[in-house]
This record gives sequence, C-alpha cells and structure tokens, in this order.
Amino acid sequence: MSIKAVRIHRHGGPEQVVVEQADAPRPGAGEVVVDLRAVALNHLDIWIRKGRPGVEIPMPHILGSDGAGVVSAIGKGVEGVAEGDEVSIYPGLHDATCPRCRQGQQSECENFGIVGVNRPGTFAEQVALPARNVYPKPARLGFEQTAALPVAYLTAWRMVHSRARVLGGETVLIHGIGGGVALAALQWVTRLGARAIVTSSSDEKLRRAGQLGAEHGINYSEVDDVASAVREWTDGRGVDVAIDAVGAATFPIDLAVLRRGGRAVLCGVTTGAEAPADLRAIYWNQLSVLGSTLGSDHEMRLMLAMADATRLEPVIDSIQPLDQARTAMEKMESEDQFGKIVLRVKA
Repeated sequence: MSIKAVRIHRHGGPEQVVVEQADAPRPGAGEVVVDLRAVALNHLDIWIRKGRPGVEIPMPHILGSDGAGVVSAIGKGVEGVAEGDEVSIYPGLHDATCPRCRQGQQSECENFGIVGVNRPGTFAEQVALPARNVYPKPARLGFEQTAALPVAYLTAWRMVHSRARVLGGETVLIHGIGGGVALAALQWVTRLGARAIVTSSSDEKLRRAGQLGAEHGINYSEVDDVASAVREWTDGRGVDVAIDAVGAATFPIDLAVLRRGGRAVLCGVTTGAEAPADLRAIYWNQLSVLGSTLGSDHEMRLMLAMADATRLEPVIDSIQPLDQARTAMEKMESEDQFGKIVLRVKA
C-alpha cells in the first residue's frame, strides 16, 4: 500500500520538494498511525530541506512536524488511544527514561528529537508516531486550526509562560510579527493582560497585529534605531521581556531595551546564529537570557486546554492542498505570510 507524501531526495532549494507516492507506514510496538487531515509549515521545514551541518537525514525524507488527524491503526502495547480518535500531534521525540524526562521536562531530553527531522514527518496522508505523541484534538477547533498549534503555539507558550513567566501589566517586545511563533506569543501575552510592542517591516502586518491586541508597532525599516523607539514609547523604562525568534539581527536590541532584571527568551535564529553581546549590560542590569525549544508533555496539554478554554483562534495565513507544498514553502521563505500556512491533506 502506498500514500501521497511530500519528500526531498537531496538537500537544496524549493525545487527539491516533490509530491510522490511513498510506502504506507505501519505502527511498531508502542506506536500509532494517524490518517492526517491537515498539516502546517514551519521554518524548520526550510532548514531541513536546505540541510543543517551535523544533521544526517536518510533520503528520501518526508518533511513536516505539525499535524492533526484521526488514529487509524495501533501497535502492540498501546493503551489510552483508540482507532477513530481525533488527535493533535506533539512534535517532540523523547526517550521517556532520562532524568529530564522523568522530571517532566521532555523537551530537555538527553535524546530529544523532532518529528520531520529524526523520523519521517507529517507532510503525508499518514504518519506513524509513538502513541505518547498524540493528544486529543480540542473539540472546538477544526483539523486545520489544530494543525497550526503544536510547534508555534507550544513554543510560544513555553517562552511566555514557563521561561519568561510573563505577568499581567508587564510590557513585552515581540520581534518579527507575522511569523507563527511571534503571533502565538502575542496571543498568549495579551491573554495574560500584558502589553505588547511588536516589530515588522510591513505596516499592514503591524496594523493586523494591532487588531490582535498589540498596543504599539514599530516598522524597523522606517526608524534609525529600534531600541531608541522602544525606549521612547516606554518613557525610557524599557521592556520587561523580549520574545525573540529572529536571532542575530535582534539580540543586541533585546539587551538594549530590557529594563533592569528583564528577561530575553530566544527560540530561533532566522537571521543568523552569531550576535554581538555587551556582557556588561547583562551583568550590570541583571538580565536573564533564556533559551527555549518546543515544550514538555505537561505544557502541550496545558496549551491545548487553554486554547480551548480561552477560545483562541490560531492565526492562519492560508490553507492550500498538500499538492501545493512547494508553493507554500516558497511563500513562507519569502516572509510574506501573516500566520501559519496550512496544507489540507484530506477533507
């Protein structure tokens, strides 16, 4: 039996992305097979397509980390999951036995991996996964909305809640509004009663972010100094927290705008991994610089529950058929999207 899948046979540009037939997965012990209804793109998909130093991936490789669908097969030893269950996919892979896993910090697992990197991904009609990687789909949300949640909204949840511990009334700077993590962070921050400042090179994106609750927007292509603009808007005080998925281009800004005792949380390096840092600013102002990746089992459950309870509507840029995966990836790479790009696998 075969399935339709989005694969690469070698690293390179968008032309390496092909939609073709692949062998249907079978569940191993402790695994389930999910018939996917919708999947969502992430910048991780671009990095894997291009190739990353030190990351060896058997080819051909199915891309994709996000997804939602219906359980269609169950392997030996699986409990608590049944055929027909509508599920959301947790993209983090962990061994469940290392000290960090036993302490409930699965995203800090000694053998941590990600679906679509360390095993075949979700851009297909079916995917096989460990049973611990599927969670009940929020009843209020459709498959397309649910597929948009795991990577971006879980990553942002951990950054905002667990790492930065944002409080109501605090001021939070979010770089690069329009991307999935940045928009998710904006939605979580405003639900906490915090104030958000966002940046973009697009006035339209800033306007739409304002509709989602951002109190101030800065077009970084139209100001000489973003840090000065942030300081001016905060009457010289600075911000309590900086949420940064951008990297080299924005990290110096974080250090320049955080108030004493402020926190910068980083989860991505889309503009590069090496940034200058004034170490004096870090120690003298008693700043905390925190890394963050995805989230734990407990955080995934909390995020899904809060998305349901607060009637969160994931921001979706567009929904396209699976066959248009290459075009969708090209759009994401152009940074033209506002929100998650979703691929519909099956109606």
